[in-house]
This record gives sequence, C-alpha cells and structure tokens, in this order.
Amino acid sequence: MHESALQRAVALVIFAAAYMGLGLGRWPGLRVDRTGVAIIGGTLMVLTGVLPWNEAVRAVDAHTLVLLFGMMVVAAYLRLSGFFSLVTLWAIQRAKTPRTVLAAVIGAAGILSALFVNDVVCLVLAPLVVDVTRRLALPPLPYLVALATAANVGSVATLTGNPQNMLVGSFSHLSYRGFLAREGPVALLGLVCVFAVVWFTYRREMPSSIPPEPAKNRISVHYPIMLKSIAVVGVMLIAFLAGVPVALVAIAGAAYSLFTRRVKPEKVYREVNWQLLVLFVGLFVLTGAIERSGLVDDLVHVLGRVGLHRPAVLTIITAVLSNIVSNVPAVLLLKPLISTLGEPDRGWLILAMASTLAGNLTILGSVANLIVVEAARQARVPIGFLECSRVGVPLTLLTLALGWLILIAIPV
Repeated sequence: MHESALQRAVALVIFAAAYMGLGLGRWPGLRVDRTGVAIIGGTLMVLTGVLPWNEAVRAVDAHTLVLLFGMMVVAAYLRLSGFFSLVTLWAIQRAKTPRTVLAAVIGAAGILSALFVNDVVCLVLAPLVVDVTRRLALPPLPYLVALATAANVGSVATLTGNPQNMLVGSFSHLSYRGFLAREGPVALLGLVCVFAVVWFTYRREMPSSIPPEPAKNRISVHYPIMLKSIAVVGVMLIAFLAGVPVALVAIAGAAYSLFTRRVKPEKVYREVNWQLLVLFVGLFVLTGAIERSGLVDDLVHVLGRVGLHRPAVLTIITAVLSNIVSNVPAVLLLKPLISTLGEPDRGWLILAMASTLAGNLTILGSVANLIVVEAARQARVPIGFLECSRVGVPLTLLTLALGWLILIAIPV
C-alpha cells in the first residue's frame, strides 16, 4: 500500500511537471521544447517504475502514428507537386473583390484542411497568401488570420484533418463517414463564421476594389506527380467512406506514392514532421502511466462532480484544457474519461470539436496558428497576440456554441 501511494505521488509529480512544460512550450531555464518535455516525462515514468517497460511499449498507439505518418507522406507529394498552391491560386484569381478573395482563402484553407493535415496546409499556403494579397494591393494581415482560423475550423470535419481528430479516430468506434456526417456541418457553419468575423473585424481596412488585371503568379507545378497523387487521394477517400480502417488506408496510400522514379525519397522524408510523431510517443507513455497509477480514477471522481457527462461542461473543460496544455495533450488526458460517459460516441465528437475549435482562441492555441504567424513575420507582416485575439476570441466562442448545439441535436 505504501509503495502504491508512493508511485502515485511520483506519477503525479512527473505528470504535473510534464504538463506544465507542455503548457509553457518549454521548461523554464532549459532549452527543451514540447517534444523534449514529452520524451523526458515518459522516460521518467518508466525509470521510476510507474509504468513498466513492456506496458510503456503497449501504451503507444501504433494506429495513430501510422495514420499520421501516412497522411504526412501523401500530403508531402501533393505539396512537392505544387497542388496546394495551384488550387489556392486558381480560387483567388477568380475572385473579383476583396470580399470574394477572402472567401476564396477561407474556402481553400477549410476544404484542404478537411482532406489533409491542417498544419501542412498552412505551411504551404501562408507564403502564397502573402504574395497574392500584395500583388492585389490588399492588406495581408486579415487574409493570414483568415487562413489560420479557417484551417483550424475546416480540419474539424474529418478524422484526418488534424492530429487530435486522428487520436479520436483511433480511440473511438466512430467511422470516417459517421464522423464526417456529424462534424461536417460544424465545419461548414464554422467557415461561414470565420468569414463573418474576419470581415467584420477588418472591414474598414479593406479597399473598395482590387486591380482589374493583377500580375500573374508563377508557381512550379509537376503535373505527373500531382495527377498520380490526386488519384491516390481519390482512392483513399473512397476507402475511408467505405469503412476501411483509416490507418491502413493512409499507409497504403503513402506506400504507393513512394513508388516513383521522379522524386528522391529524401525530399519526401524532409516534409514529415518527425517531431510531432515523437511528441505523440512521449504523450502516449505519459498518459499510460497516469492510467496505471490510478490517478485517472481520481480525476473521474472530481470531474464527475462538475457534470462532465453534460455536453456543455465537456465542451468548456476541453476548450480550457486545450488552451492550457495544447489540444493533443488535452485529448490524451481526457481520453480515459470519455468511456465513462453515458454516450461515449457523442463525448468523442464533442472532444474532437472543442479541442480543435479552441485552437483559434489565442496565437498559441494551435500549431497552424504559429506556422502562419512565423510565415507572416518572415514577410514583415507582424501578427501579435492581441491581433489574433481580436478575431480568435469571438470566433472561438461563436463556433464552440454552434458546435455544441449541432452535436447535441444530431443523433449518434
């Protein structure tokens, strides 16, 4: 009994320190990022005996890692072929007013983020949005804010839209088609909200018109690779909708994409976010240790008092926690509690929705935000914390409320 109590105490100390580091993005005084924090925390859980080595290995969810890696590889080929830039540029060039350009940016970001990982979409589109808006004599800042927020909102639609949704897909019994049917309306209405909030916030800074014949943008397009990659994605989407396990479909698509004589594999591997994959491994071990220590039972008891089984409460707790420790750690932390709810499938849907939409609240809410902000900084378009909050706070509150209403109304 004494040893058990000691292990619980050790687990709590390690877990608290790790999640503090995840929330801050580092440990004060040390040059350790979130991935390093997760690695150190997970390793300490094993070394102190909180989680035996074999159980630590079993705690790592291979389905999620395979799904994320597979989608990264497929998205890498699309990016290297110029597909993302071509689609976005095509949409923007057909816009005739500042308002329709904004709608084009939001639509392209939202749809592409639903099909692929939102971080990759922002990485590709941010420099293009800066270049296009400057050529059209438009202020880049509103369009960059729209890009980040629309990518977050659009990604809520599918199990492959962002890392936290991939986790939900691995842990729940929700199918790709069933998830899309319930979260798709949330994403569509959310994108309308993005347009309304961004336009209302920046309407006075927008010009009345754009040049009638803006300079043409030149982008490099590799059509053979792009056509092959589009075909792969089409087959993958059919398989997703048919109910084939998403991780198997993703890795099969990645494996087929790698059969090529045109692109060196080193270029593709450089596009893979290895840090994110390693971060997931560390977080799996951390949460596995917490489950084994019995601290999850204590958490269930505490949250049961505040009514976690109520969708509104779960939405608020998920949104707050996602902004404290980031959305992926928040999903992993709440994962053991969802199965205790009366309607676990609805709980998973709300968890995915709230953890994703909460990413728009602040500049630190999601990796997609940070990618856009960094691209803006390099283009000398500063986007500060308060600037993001002008759009982020009202947009997050509005979309969370809509998401909650939709998910309690739709049968599960």
